[in-house]
Amino acid sequence: MDCSLIRTLINRYCAGEENWVDNRTIYVGHREPPSGTEAYIPQRYPDNRIVSSKYTFWNFVPKNLFEQFRRIANFYFLIIFLVQGYEDWLRHKADNAMNQCPVHFIQHGKLVRKQSRKLRVGDIVMVKEDETFPCDLIFLSSSRGDGTCFVTTASLDGESSHKTYYAVQDTKAFHNEQDIDALHATIECEQPQPDLYKFAGRINVYHDRNEPIARPLGSENLLLRGATLKNTERIFGVAIYTGMETKMALNYQSKSQKRSAVEKSMNVFLIVYLCILISKAVINTTLKYVWQSDPFRDEPWYNQKTESERKRNLILRAFTDFLAFMVLFNYIIPVSMYVTVEMQKFLGSYFLTWDEEMFDEDTGEGPLVNTSDLNEELGQVEYVFTDKTGTLTENNMEFIECCIEGHVYIPHVICNGQILHDCTGIDMIDSSPGGSGKEREELFFQALCLCHTVQVKEDDNIDGLKKAQLSGRSCVYISSSPDEVALVEGIQRLGYTYLRLKDNFMEILNPKNDIERFELLEMLSFDSVRRRMSVIVRSVAGDIFLFCKGADSSIFPRVTEGKIDQIRSRVERNAVEGLRTLCVAYKKFTRKEYDSVCKLLQNAKLALHDREKKLAEAYEQIEKDLILLGATAVEDQLQEKAADTIEALQKAGIKVWVLTGDKMETAAATCYACKLFRRNTQLLELTTKKIEEQSLHDVLFDLSKTVLKHSGSLTRDNFSGLSTDMQDYGLIIDGAALSLIMKPREDGSSDNYREHFLEICRNCSAVLCCRMAPLQKAQIVKLIKLSKEHPITLAIGDGANDVSMILEAHVGIGITGKEGRQAARNSDYAIPKFKHLKKMLLVHGHFYYVRISELVQYFFYKNVCFIFPQFLYQFFCGFSQQPLYDTAYLTLYNISFTSLPILLYSLMEQHVSTEMLKREPSLYRDIAKNALLRWRVFIYWTFLGLFDAVVFFFGAYFLFDNTTVTSNGQMFGNWTFGTLVFTVLVFTVTLKLALDTHYWTWINHFVIWGSLLFYIIFSLLWGGIIWPFLNYQRMYYVFMQMLSSGPAWLGIILLITVSLLPDVLKKVLCRQLWPTATERTQIMSRHCRDHTSEFTPLASLKNPRYRSNDCSNSPARRSNSHSKKRMFTHWRGNDYSILPSIFGYSNNRCNSSARYCYSGSGLETSV
Repeated sequence: MDCSLIRTLINRYCAGEENWVDNRTIYVGHREPPSGTEAYIPQRYPDNRIVSSKYTFWNFVPKNLFEQFRRIANFYFLIIFLVQGYEDWLRHKADNAMNQCPVHFIQHGKLVRKQSRKLRVGDIVMVKEDETFPCDLIFLSSSRGDGTCFVTTASLDGESSHKTYYAVQDTKAFHNEQDIDALHATIECEQPQPDLYKFAGRINVYHDRNEPIARPLGSENLLLRGATLKNTERIFGVAIYTGMETKMALNYQSKSQKRSAVEKSMNVFLIVYLCILISKAVINTTLKYVWQSDPFRDEPWYNQKTESERKRNLILRAFTDFLAFMVLFNYIIPVSMYVTVEMQKFLGSYFLTWDEEMFDEDTGEGPLVNTSDLNEELGQVEYVFTDKTGTLTENNMEFIECCIEGHVYIPHVICNGQILHDCTGIDMIDSSPGGSGKEREELFFQALCLCHTVQVKEDDNIDGLKKAQLSGRSCVYISSSPDEVALVEGIQRLGYTYLRLKDNFMEILNPKNDIERFELLEMLSFDSVRRRMSVIVRSVAGDIFLFCKGADSSIFPRVTEGKIDQIRSRVERNAVEGLRTLCVAYKKFTRKEYDSVCKLLQNAKLALHDREKKLAEAYEQIEKDLILLGATAVEDQLQEKAADTIEALQKAGIKVWVLTGDKMETAAATCYACKLFRRNTQLLELTTKKIEEQSLHDVLFDLSKTVLKHSGSLTRDNFSGLSTDMQDYGLIIDGAALSLIMKPREDGSSDNYREHFLEICRNCSAVLCCRMAPLQKAQIVKLIKLSKEHPITLAIGDGANDVSMILEAHVGIGITGKEGRQAARNSDYAIPKFKHLKKMLLVHGHFYYVRISELVQYFFYKNVCFIFPQFLYQFFCGFSQQPLYDTAYLTLYNISFTSLPILLYSLMEQHVSTEMLKREPSLYRDIAKNALLRWRVFIYWTFLGLFDAVVFFFGAYFLFDNTTVTSNGQMFGNWTFGTLVFTVLVFTVTLKLALDTHYWTWINHFVIWGSLLFYIIFSLLWGGIIWPFLNYQRMYYVFMQMLSSGPAWLGIILLITVSLLPDVLKKVLCRQLWPTATERTQIMSRHCRDHTSEFTPLASLKNPRYRSNDCSNSPARRSNSHSKKRMFTHWRGNDYSILPSIFGYSNNRCNSSARYCYSGSGLETSV
């Protein structure tokens, strides 16, 4: 076997330096010298093969990767690739951990522990307290005797409160493994579908050989994967949907990637620069062949072409030259800008999370950044869409009063004119009711104690739940609705206490300390369409009652008896005051009527198809011909500084819309309280009531005529609409009217109602959308987002019903409130309270946008300065693709010499102080509509870069032209020329950034002057040392030779000064002649600093337009200050001064022309 090749390879690659000799001895004809002469030393030389290729089969991959990753842009894409791969690996890891979780199965009457991935449909599973359900289960039985369990679904819909689920009636008595294993039953249900709140099925339970007993199954029997069992020792359930068929998995949806306006501008600018790059390459290619049309230039005597080069195709040669010029000029495309932008966004997001002013001590939480891609979008918001309950208000319900048969009751006792707090009793504002009134009063309190889904837990250790104390008895009320807990606790203070639900019997304690028991026969659950719920109960005496409670709009049309006018008047009065109201009614059934109702409900519940529709029809038949008992009023307190935040946003030019499911009067009162509507705001209604009186077309026409009448004659503020000299308009629209507007015209014409609606909204300072479903909230946001102005929208909410609009808006913000974490998890940012939105937008958003805008424009500017001299140089080198700069300078310009200063600038620059931005919200308007990235600004930066590049190149050119510039009379060469241009370039672009910096720290000084120092040291080392790893070193001694010349020093200083002068002059002139609001603020703040002495009062430094809210920010509890609070409101064309007292609420109409009204202690919205 011939091993010479292997030996040659080993000797070639493994032999050390000792085999190398300074000269070689060649033996002619390979003959060895005669013996006795010099020692024969065999030497190995390469064969005669010529290798011009860069790679071999073995080194292609490593060597090519090394070459590619010398480019920083490829490192960026490699990092993105690795990050995405790592993120997906983490998902695989999380999936495996979840799929391998232990689950308890029932097999042959025993508990068996298996992995979750082995669970199959039909398996019976046991789940213990605080465990998560491994799949979708039908609830069979629980450790609780009444067959119920408590579940939290925070991971599904964001609702953190406890929900009650019910076991199948025929299986709830099976409490051990043997009983469950003996169950013989079949389940028929619908195929998997993603709706979390809908489920239709039935279970057939077989007893011996008898016919099976069919029981309906609904959403109250379905335990969803991802939910957690609470306050129940254990439950048994049968798996019906597993794996990717569970409702949780079907709701997986990848959120659409949101792109900021800055990113879109960057892409457009990049296309412009790509066109410039192609144009440069085309121009140079064309001029090259024009230049070479002269034979002497094409083939000079010292560079004759070969025969093959002469025969080469002209088009192919031109295309090759075009590509060569593309490579030469490709540095004009700032690929490194994307790397810097990503770093700036990622690192900049930490400034938001580190903000101590946005940390909420009550919850122990601060702001959360779920995506940093939209930081700068916070500085461009034009519309804010906010939820009401839990966002503008605290979502902390408190029972205020109830009205029964026209008599008002509040939970206090009056004794000798004094209010005795914390006492149990009834204060009747009006005269005591008669005999029938006493009966209605008792029925009202019984209705509130029975018509709810509240559960009672006799335990002090329950997560975050409210506790009610009653004469030493500790009761914890659990409900998915805070309104229900507030009502039950309020009625408890009025003497009626709900005790428990046991064995399908509800027990209440009356004022006489007697326990009354009612059998729960049926429950007609609440839904957002009916907006009411009902229960059918049987008393001990055998009387069967239906108690119904719900919104006034759904109760009043269904009542036929009762003091309707008095109660309606009280409901409207409470709604105007901002209270949440519910109406209560009842109906008495005979035995025969109840049997028909029971049969109707049973048939609807057993239906597998269209069950929801059939149940709705059954409920509609049952809940009619009711007798009205009364109404309740519950208060949801306004959040701290909510009014101040909305006022600041409006001054910043941001339009605020409130989207809520509450009734119009309640929502309107809250809007007045939080200063969304003002005294001089004229309310325009686009509601169902208006449309019933007129057609939709006529209503829209009248509203358009009203708002356009003033906008045509007066100049309206296009941003906020705030003005004291003209009429402000506020629009109120409800969900039904919005559905008609969004519905296409029947005639199919393109002139639909949406444009008319948008035109009205544009001329209104604020809009209130009430009675909104979650999907309608998203429709509103999408409608505004896609309008012809394409404004930047922001949606903020705290509940699962706000997720749709949060995902639809350009920027979604979740509040980590009391309605779970669903909104916060699906949002782009999360904040503890609504008040933190002010600083997030007006300060952080402002800074984010200004910083990244400067970063983008600066990158394009410095790359134009960098490459345009290279373009000009081609005119002086015969278009030979000769580079002007050394390779090291080409590589390190964007990586080292100019990258850190702009990165630090984009992280730390504050052109205006934080306090000034909070004090002057109008500064937000200076950057609105992408002001800093408009074409005018982009063109200015580009032409500034072109001017500087021309100064660099021709300044150095004329300096070198026919001049001896060294002490010994030598001329500078082309590399010295390029180094001089590059030195002026680096110093100019760095000093340009220094001139733009307003906020100097030691970090800025270190990075800016350090980068210049690094360039000098690098150039000295790069050209002052012979590097052994370089095959050739064309920059040797070039930099030192340039610095040894006095004219070169003078030229560098002169060219830097000339380059920076136009930008400095432009800024000085514009600041003096046409200053922006920001520049005026900068001058004012600098003037204040210069003239402030130690004796100057701090209050005098504040802007006179700024009003401190320090004295009114603490939220007052309305129920604790009945006798001292006065609130001003405007409703339906009248001004009201509302003064609660111990004798009720009196509405005194005030003169609209009054300049002010007296205000005592109370809400921050008092006037």
